[in-house]
Amino acid sequence: MRDTLVLNASFEPLSTVTLNRAVVLVLQDKAVVEQAHPELRMRGAALDIPVPRVIRLCRYVRVPFRRQAPWSRRGVLVRDRHRCAYCGRRATTVDHVVPRAQGGQDSWLNTVASCAEDNHRKADRTPEQAQMPLLRQPFEPTPADAMLLALGQDDYDALPEWLAQSAA
Repeated sequence: MRDTLVLNASFEPLSTVTLNRAVVLVLQDKAVVEQAHPELRMRGAALDIPVPRVIRLCRYVRVPFRRQAPWSRRGVLVRDRHRCAYCGRRATTVDHVVPRAQGGQDSWLNTVASCAEDNHRKADRTPEQAQMPLLRQPFEPTPADAMLLALGQDDYDALPEWLAQSAA
């Protein structure tokens, strides 16, 4: 199912919701469509609306300030766009740069997406010990970046320019 980005009334990213939830928010006049998919429409007996890609809430929602995006395996795969940090192929697992056996932690800066073959080949060694250099260094996304990255490569490229620049 497609994810729809939800913006606060102040245009700051809040979260992503399912397509069904986004349509319900629009139909209840709690949100307006800021950007829609160009060719897709939702039709009903008395309804014909564009499929929302980005919606904006009509009322401002106060959100507690979050300094960091919470770490998760899914978040690491999304951050690295499901590409192996060692070979560039499709990644299905998460690898610890400094292995847990050597004191490495579950954190944004110590984990990268990896294909199962490279994860197994690296085993309990650092990239230097395994002679497997990283193609890109891990980084810690901001909470807003994490939400925008969660939209996926195709959707991210189709976002309005002003919104895509805030995540770059």
